[in-house]
This record gives sequence, C-alpha cells and structure tokens, in this order.
Amino acid sequence: MLTIRRVSTVVSINQVSGAADSSSLGASLPLYCYGRRDTTKVVTNVSENALSLDSNSASNNQPVEDASFLDSLLLSQWEDRMEKGLFRYDVTACETKVLPGVCGFIAQLNEGRHLKKRPTEFRVDQVLQPYDAKKFNFTKVDQQEILFAFDESSDHCSEYSEQAFVGESPNVVAINVSPIEYGHVLLVPQVKSQIPQRICPETFLLALHMTVEVNNPYFRLGYNSLGAFATINHLHFQAYYLHVPFPIERAETSRLYQTRKKGGCKISQLVNYPVRTIVYDVGESLEEFADIIANACIRLQNDNIPFNVLIADCGARVFLIPQCYAERQARGEVDQAVLDTQVNPAVWEISGHIVLKRREDFDIATEDYAKKLLAEVTLSEDRFTEVKKMCIDAAEDEKLDNCEVMRSNDDPYRGASVKAKNYKFAAKFQNLYDECAV
Repeated sequence: MLTIRRVSTVVSINQVSGAADSSSLGASLPLYCYGRRDTTKVVTNVSENALSLDSNSASNNQPVEDASFLDSLLLSQWEDRMEKGLFRYDVTACETKVLPGVCGFIAQLNEGRHLKKRPTEFRVDQVLQPYDAKKFNFTKVDQQEILFAFDESSDHCSEYSEQAFVGESPNVVAINVSPIEYGHVLLVPQVKSQIPQRICPETFLLALHMTVEVNNPYFRLGYNSLGAFATINHLHFQAYYLHVPFPIERAETSRLYQTRKKGGCKISQLVNYPVRTIVYDVGESLEEFADIIANACIRLQNDNIPFNVLIADCGARVFLIPQCYAERQARGEVDQAVLDTQVNPAVWEISGHIVLKRREDFDIATEDYAKKLLAEVTLSEDRFTEVKKMCIDAAEDEKLDNCEVMRSNDDPYRGASVKAKNYKFAAKFQNLYDECAV
C-alpha cells in the first residue's frame, strides 16, 4: 500500500551539492520510500508481469497493466526533464532495429552519445580504485537532473513525499543526460558519501529493491565495474526501459548450484550465448539473494576481474557477466574491425542491446556481426571455470565482506502530497519482431 504524508518543506536541494552548512542541515528532496517485500510477492509480480520470451509474441508490445506508483512517477519525471531540454540529445529519435536471427539482438544508432558522452577519467586496468573528488562525480550534477531520493520506509509501507528531509547523503535517482533509451536513469547510493564504483551487499540490495518496486518487466537495472566500461568512479547503477526481451534473457541456462537452505536461490550458467555468464534466480529471501550476489562481486573485485551485472524480471533474476575486453584490447588481441566500431561492450551491449556509433555499422549489422563483437568480451573456458567456483564458494560462505556505507535510517520522512501522472509510455518497438525472420 502507498501512503502520502504531508509536511512543510525543510531546506533547499542546493544543500545536496555543496552549501557551506549542508553537512549540518541535510537537504530537502522529493522522497520515495519503499516498503520491504517478501520474496513470494516478488515472484508473484514476476509471474503476473513476465515478458513472453517468444520473439513473435504480441504481448511484448503491450503496456504493463496496473503500473506501480514508482513506475509512473519515474516515467513522468523523466518526461518532465525531457520537456525542459536537460538531455544532450533526443534519444527517441535514434534509429533502432531487431537483427534477424535466433538471438534477437537489438541494434541502435546513437551518434549523439558518441559525440557528447563524458570521457573516462581513470585507469581501465584496475577494478578497485580510490574515489577522487577532483574528478567528475554525481555531487556535481545540476540539481534539476535529480528526480527524487529513494530509501527504505520507516514503517515498511511504500510512501511518497513531494518534499522531505533526506539527511546528509541520500540515495538519489537522477536522469542520465546521455541516455541510451527511454527512461534512462541513474541510481546513486548515498550520493555524498564518496563511495567509489564497487558493489557491496547493502547497496546491491538497494538496487534490487528499486527493480522490485518499479515492478515493470521492461525496466532493467545494470551495473558496470571499472575496467568493464564504467565511466565514472562514483558508485552508481543505471536503468532504462526496453520494450522487448534482451537476448540474454532469452538464452537457455544450465543449473550449477542451489543454496543449501530450503527455498534458497539457484545459480546457473548461460548456454549457447556469446558471453559466458552466471545467472542467479531469487529464492525466499531478497536479502540473502543480495548477499550471495554481492559476495561474488566482491571476490571478482578483489581478484581484479572486471564484470557487468544485469537485474531483470522485476528483481527476481540477475546476470553476472565477467569480461576481459579491455585486457584483450591492451594486449592487441581484439580484431581491428571490432575496434573500428568504437563500441564499448558494457552491460547493455553484452545483454544484447548493441549501441552503435556509426551509420555504416548500423546499416550492415547482423546477428553474426553482434556475435563477433561479443566474442571479444567473454572469458576463456578455463578462466570462466575459476569464476564459477568463485561464485559457488561465495554462495556457501556465510561470512560476507562488509562495506563501509553511511546510512540515514533515523531521518524522519516528512513531506507534502503529490499526485503522479498515470503515464503510459509508447512502445517504439511495435511490430519490430514481426518484421524479422527469427
């Protein structure tokens, strides 16, 4: 149930980004608080809203019924920022096509992102690097780019406040000013706590809760580690809406492991997909799910193995993708034709949404073209076997690594009511699959 609480505004959002006395006063932002959900509810939501993985299914182009409040809020606020001209280009004008073939790869021509995206400012050969406040970070974004703060409800009941006191370092949802798709946003945990780009159980659980709360199967959340094409060393996740299944979601799986606890999460690997990938399916506990996946990520981080993560199925399925593209590129092992495309294979590309920067690449793109690109990303069989063992060991290890993160659970949630639009976004992929010989 969603409740609205009314109270007066406390202080200005300007104090999020550096007023002299902000550390003592905190800040005021729109605030969405999620209520804790049991995993049974998560799985039920998935079954009710699940995408058909049949590429010819007409249901893949239908709007989600009974959209959640957060889903409508996020879309309406993103559309508002679009009308205000805050994006660097019009992503809705980008050409998109589904490539004929078994996998159903999606190609997008996005020349604006190539020309206007912020460049990487750090080394690509180290997964763990210290936070550097002198370089770009999310405390420097325009305050208009922030949509709302996102945190756990104090009474386990989802609620939204138009203005609320959010403390010194809130979790914020902001637009990505260089978007890949409609509704492209960033989730930045504890934005002022100077957390570098690394995963821990607490922040990964926050990301899971966002996908659960949005409750829209077209909404996926992704993560790129340093060395796997994260471009900013300030902890953040990305998310957007894509109105067809990602090819990685359609791939077959083979079971590797199930946690010993009854109702525990299941661990599998993808079969016949160009990039070797670990797949996690939720059990009875969302917290345990987050702990197991985060612990695997921590081991990859500590072993300096770059990786990407995709959260799908409204939080019930997670893809963990170790990769070695930057390493192979540094050794001169990547095919020159692939390098010429200037494609950075991050989480979206590896999941099957290929963002191309040149018209000539878009025009000639085929399924074989996409597979050739992704083949440069995947680990060898031997290295992947080591990663599989690492992930299973992480699931069996009850003592998880800790992460030093500041919390603001004691802050009061207060605010004025708001009525969000019941916004339904148009599916730009109408009939795309029907036009392809899959």
